[in-house]
Amino acid sequence: MRILVTGASGFVGRGLVPALIAAGHLVRAAARHVESDQAVGAIEPVRLPDLDGPVDWAPLVDGVDAVVHLAGIAHRSGVDDGAYDRVIHAATAALARTCAARSLPLVFVSSIGAQAGSAADHVVRETDPPRPATPYDRAKLAAEAAVRDAGGAFTILRPPLVYGPGVKGNMALLMRLADTFWPLPFGAFRNRRSLVARDNLAAAIAFCLTAPGTRGETYVVADREALSFAEMITTLRDACERPARLVAVPPAPIAGLLRATGRAATWDRIGGSLVVDPGRLLAAGWHPVIDTRSGLAAMMREHRAGRSRREG
Repeated sequence: MRILVTGASGFVGRGLVPALIAAGHLVRAAARHVESDQAVGAIEPVRLPDLDGPVDWAPLVDGVDAVVHLAGIAHRSGVDDGAYDRVIHAATAALARTCAARSLPLVFVSSIGAQAGSAADHVVRETDPPRPATPYDRAKLAAEAAVRDAGGAFTILRPPLVYGPGVKGNMALLMRLADTFWPLPFGAFRNRRSLVARDNLAAAIAFCLTAPGTRGETYVVADREALSFAEMITTLRDACERPARLVAVPPAPIAGLLRATGRAATWDRIGGSLVVDPGRLLAAGWHPVIDTRSGLAAMMREHRAGRSRREG
């Protein structure tokens, strides 16, 4: 199968493309920056158009058998609502219409934020009413609706935080904190959060591409086990062969400080619970390839090895 992967050079794409090739597929890898000598074996590099305006997807989908849509705009501060709508919603809608017109299966990687925002007081399942909390979340939910309305063959995946070697953002910050001797005030943080290893998400995408029973479905996708915030840090420090050194500071004062300084969203991500039940996708036949603790430890070891190479 020849598969178009948009956002192939992004964090998820860098794990997905090798996984698809290992499974015997050919990949048309669409990225914003492409060099003429990047074509290697089963990879055909193509330039991804600017998604902030009207997009003609036809040249990218010509000659492919399926599409995986990863490209978009990151969830970060300083992005106006209109940019989220154009890059995530409008560009995805145009791609979905193009795929539908050509009868191409489309796997759209959305976000758990479209389902539940950044925290939930219950186990999150696909049957829950969507509760997006940010402009990014709402743009993802609108993009999902556009994919369904296009009338083609589609599968929508809603992952929580994706982790793995080379991750950036909050998980990279957490690794830097874990890779110190400082005591950390998270010993009393029992809130549990689901994550998904990049390898597990890549396996879910590859599965949906070849499983007709997933067509027309929306799935939450996460590792089997949700860990508490304290367990995440302990796992990362174990990988560094460091003691956990977690001080049991009550979460309430930390929550109050963050909320009082306008960082309530930060509190939701570190102090809120977000447990995701991937049972429907597991029942459909998806098999995670790594467990959370092993995945976090491997990521941490790679992080430290990379730092040693840079410093050496």
